[in-house]
This record gives sequence, structure tokens and C-alpha cells, in this order.
Amino acid sequence: MHSRKPLAVLALVLLGSGGAMAALNLRPSAADMAQAADKFLAALPAEQRAQASMAFDDPARLDWHFIPKDKRKGLQVKEMNADQRKRAHALLETGVSKLGYQKATTIMELEKILRELEKGVPGKPLRDPERYYFTVFGEPGSASRWGWSVEGHHLSLNFVVEAGKLASITPAFYGANPAEVQSSVGVGPAKGTRVLRHEEEQAFKLLAALTAEQRGKAVIAEKAPNDLRGAGEPQAPNTPPEGLPASEMTDEQIAILRSLITAYTDNMLADEGAARQAEIREAGIEKLHFAWSGADKPGIGHYYRVQGPTFLIEFCNTQPDSAGNPANHIHAVWRQMAGDFGIER
Repeated sequence: MHSRKPLAVLALVLLGSGGAMAALNLRPSAADMAQAADKFLAALPAEQRAQASMAFDDPARLDWHFIPKDKRKGLQVKEMNADQRKRAHALLETGVSKLGYQKATTIMELEKILRELEKGVPGKPLRDPERYYFTVFGEPGSASRWGWSVEGHHLSLNFVVEAGKLASITPAFYGANPAEVQSSVGVGPAKGTRVLRHEEEQAFKLLAALTAEQRGKAVIAEKAPNDLRGAGEPQAPNTPPEGLPASEMTDEQIAILRSLITAYTDNMLADEGAARQAEIREAGIEKLHFAWSGADKPGIGHYYRVQGPTFLIEFCNTQPDSAGNPANHIHAVWRQMAGDFGIER
């Protein structure tokens, strides 16, 4: 398995001068991905391999979503034996940091809580921690392009490798229901678990640090939207940035904004996260915008957006969890403004 740099390096890269970034472009993780994808596919008999493999240009590659669905592309974990599952998870580990992997697998385990809370409730979707699908697009290690994805309820991670380098890691979606496990039901993650704690807390911290005048610019709506924009769409919304520009923030506020962005890049491989941070710095920190909608405290619907020339973060926590606790159900995504799925706009 590939080595990982300490997560603290990511914050230092954003603060640093960027002179050492060229070395990061080597992206050795692409070779690890190809090897892991080959091992995963090699463990599958013909019928399963046909489910887990698709052409790179198959339109289904762009068909992503985080809602419960009756059918998804790929081979689901439930249909894999122990060795196949091990190889599938080894592939997942090549695409994200250790922290990102922990979040992904905890999100899967939250399905146990939903299943327990919703059992016997008519009309509820199927909740299953093994209902996550792995798909490989094209030929791993191809000199041209190939890719892979893992997707299920509240998780959609998508990767493209081109000319031996990792070319795209978006859309990268993580969600959580419950956002905070508020009671023990005997299964799933323990009470107090918050998969996306920092993604939420750092945003509240930044909002609280703003002056009344700054809030007037940052808050774009009194009520939070019901969900993210562009969910399931192959490209991120290409609208002008809204909210408060970083050029009007103090150094202390910008430091919190950086911490908020790092909460997302920490989920990525260390060199990938560092590369995204470098892109942000090179495009100009002052061009970032922070926009907020909804309540300024937990437990009431809230939403935020961080947008710069190179990326878009959207976060929405408006829905109740399955136990009825309000605003305890998070959707959060990182997208590239130049284009997701390795497709330029």
C-alpha cells in the first residue's frame, strides 16, 4: 500500500510558498490504484467481473448520487466473498487518506443504525452497510484513461487516472445520518460519533468570527435550502461566487477558512490534498467566497458554500435524522470548477 504523508503537511502547504509542489505532481498513488484495481477484478468470476467492469466512456460513469437507490452501477459488497471484500477495500484505501477511509467506512456502518431505527416503518428505503458498489471503468493501468468509483447511500467517490497520473477525484461526496449519533441503539457507531464534525464545526466557528457587517454579506438567505445544488449532475453548478470574499476577512478569519477547507482536503491522499491547496493559493486566497444560509447554531437547518476559482464546497444540514432529531443529517461535497469526472467544461 502507498505511504501517506502526515495530515499536518496539508495545512503547511497552504501557508507555504509552494516552491516544492512540483515533486507532488508525480502522484505515485495512480500506480497503487491500478495494482489494487487489477487485484480486485482478478478475484472476481466472469459474471461478477462483468458487473464490476464498464467501459470508460459508458454514460453510467457519470451517473452518481448519494440518495438510497434500488439499483446502482457496479458490484455491491453484499455479493462479494471475504477475499473480494478485502480487495475492494484495499482499492478504496488507495484513493483516500486514512481519515477519509475511516469516514467512508463509518458512513457505511451508520446504515446499521438507520436499519434499526426504521425497521417496520413502511415505505422506508433499504438500509444495508453492505449495499455499496465498486466499479472499474476501462483498463486499469491503461496509458490513456481509466477510472473507478465506490458509491452507496451517503457516499460517492469518483476517480480518473490519465497517462499514469491521478487526473480527477471529484465529485467527492460524504454524508451522515445521523450527523451525530445521539443515542445508542445497540448497533453501529457509538453514541457521540460525528463523522463530519470538523466540516460543520469550523464553518460555525467562521460564521461566529464575522462582524455584523461581514455577516450581512456572508448570509445569502435566512432559510437554508433543502439540499445541495447539482446533486447527481455530472458537473458542478457554474454560478458566480456569493457571500463574503476572503479579501474582506481578517487574518484570523482567513485562518479559520483555511481550517475549514483543510477539513475536506484531509479526506484526500496527502499529495492530492496538498495539490488542491496549492491550486487555491495560486488562484488567490482573496478570491475565495464564504456563503451561509439558515440558522447560526446547531439543531436548526443550516447550509454553507465555499467557492473559489478552482473548487466548490457545499454543505447542507437541514433534514432530521431517523430518530426525529432536527438538522442532524449532513450532505457535503467537494467539486472542481474546471470539471468533475476528468471532463473539462
